[in-house]
Amino acid sequence: MQQTEPILTDDARQPVIERLHLLQQGEMRARIAAYDWNGTPLGPQAEWPQSLRSSVELMLTSRYPMLVWWGPQLIQFYNDAYVPVLGQRHPWGLGQPASVCWAEAWPFVGRLADAVMKEGASTWSERLEMVMTRNGFPEEVYMTFSYSPILDEAGAIGGLFCACTEETKRVLGDRRLAVLRTLGDIAAGSKSSIEAEAAITAALGHYQRDLTFTLLYRLDDDGRIAQRAGHNGLEPGTASSPDSIDLSANASPWPIDTLLAEQSAPVICDLAQQADQVFPSTWPEPTRTAVLLPLPRSDRAGLGCFLVVGLSPRLVLDDGYETFLHLLARQVAAALGNARAYERERARAEALAELDRAKTTFFSNVSHEFRTPLTLMLGPLEELRDYPDEIAPDVSQRIALAHRNAQRLLKLVNTLLDFARIEAGRWEASYAPVDLDAMTAELASNFRSAVERAGLALNVACEPLRERVFVDLDMWEKIVLNLISNAFKFTHEGAIDVSLKDAADGGVELVVRDTGIGIPSHELPRLFERFHRIADAKGRSFEGSGIGLALVQELVRLHGGRIAVQSEVGKGTAFTVQLPFGASHLPAERAGAAKALPSTAIRAGANIDEALGRLPDDTAGTPYRSPSDASAPVAGRVLLADDNADIVELRQQRS
Repeated sequence: MQQTEPILTDDARQPVIERLHLLQQGEMRARIAAYDWNGTPLGPQAEWPQSLRSSVELMLTSRYPMLVWWGPQLIQFYNDAYVPVLGQRHPWGLGQPASVCWAEAWPFVGRLADAVMKEGASTWSERLEMVMTRNGFPEEVYMTFSYSPILDEAGAIGGLFCACTEETKRVLGDRRLAVLRTLGDIAAGSKSSIEAEAAITAALGHYQRDLTFTLLYRLDDDGRIAQRAGHNGLEPGTASSPDSIDLSANASPWPIDTLLAEQSAPVICDLAQQADQVFPSTWPEPTRTAVLLPLPRSDRAGLGCFLVVGLSPRLVLDDGYETFLHLLARQVAAALGNARAYERERARAEALAELDRAKTTFFSNVSHEFRTPLTLMLGPLEELRDYPDEIAPDVSQRIALAHRNAQRLLKLVNTLLDFARIEAGRWEASYAPVDLDAMTAELASNFRSAVERAGLALNVACEPLRERVFVDLDMWEKIVLNLISNAFKFTHEGAIDVSLKDAADGGVELVVRDTGIGIPSHELPRLFERFHRIADAKGRSFEGSGIGLALVQELVRLHGGRIAVQSEVGKGTAFTVQLPFGASHLPAERAGAAKALPSTAIRAGANIDEALGRLPDDTAGTPYRSPSDASAPVAGRVLLADDNADIVELRQQRS
């Protein structure tokens, strides 16, 4: 059989109602029961219509803020959850006409209530800004609420029902979060203290509902003078907003001495005590309270700035407001601290840049000064090498030794000069299309004699390329010769392979591979650093400045190319240089341009002589001769400075 719900008799219902009343006991139930309703238009409770009783009962049993307005006068009822909304109007607001209780908001909400009472139209208002005098002053309040009609026994509209929630904390929280977010952006982007101060002042000026006025003061390094760095809401230069404050003279309009003593705690000022001045606000009421916020320095102890903030006359200085002020001070201090840190870093960077420029200038000047006496030394030495039969063998060997080391020194000086030009942006390259395969093969072949004397094999495989390559001749010579010289230095047996071909991904690829000692994997990331040398590397000699590979990398970069290295200890090393075809990647003004600066190329002679100098004494005494002309020594030639007295005299003697 189908079961039916049991039918409760009146006697059975009574215990249920009593239990509900016991569970729903509260302050407002007791107050409504004890209220003298005889003096109101509603009359005694015994005469209330059932619709009113039911509505009030429904309201009292809810934990959501609710109220009921009943009758033509809209007599007010509300539950316990609605008490905080009333503030100091509780319990006076019970039994009062709504137009009396909410007189300041009635011009707007009264129209909504009339629409409900006359037309039965329900309403919905979300985050509606209202002014409520519930704590002794007009207060900024935001409410979300709805009005619904209540029908009486005759089917007419007897009153209205309101369910509401206060959104003030949420609205204020969103608004204040926007302030802090804006300040966070300033902290991340400001490049100077002045820029940060201006940005902070502008940002705070957009939030004068919470910060009716702001004054930002910056303390000098001695902490004696506070200079105004920004202002909003107050005229500058007035008694409350002076341009500067002498802290030692005790003439400040604000209690800065207390702020300095506390260092980290805000200081609250009652502006009502300053009867001679009115502090304006964005509200009809003047600002009554201000707070001094300390802004400590991030780089050292003590205050760097402080902020004077006017508080809204329509808000209570509660925990939420105080938390916001603390966060505000932290964000402003962070923005100023970051700006000061950036300034310090920029000053250090500028000082280092100036030092670097001075170093570059020094290297350039010294390199030029070294080249002149080296040139004067190399000229006579090369002339003596042209007459080996007229010089004793031991003297000839000494001349060769002096010439070889002068060439090494000239190579080092030229490398330093190259770096100085690159760093100063003064390398005037001249890129021209060349048959790179033939040029590279010729440069590599210059090493054949030295390599074979060392018992090694030199394998040169330069394939014809599908098009000519734009290179600076001096630069490419330095790239090839430095890589081969480096391979020769660290290869004791086996071979050195030089190959050039079209790269698989476009462009041209040069590979210099050796079977030398190899490079430890932990050294590879630093291999192209200037002046970095691999510890305990067993080369043919211990000489070396550690700048050859760094120069190669710079020269490859100036060609728009890249260089990579692969190595295995004990098996050898391979350097791969890749250059693109065409000239679109090069400065247009340097393609085919003539060079204004003297060349620092010294041709293959210096590199070969240096390589021979690393061989045992019995194989190193013969001076280098070019494969193309075995009878003519290859002399290192440079453009000479005409203003040098020794050079001029030497030229006059030769002419």
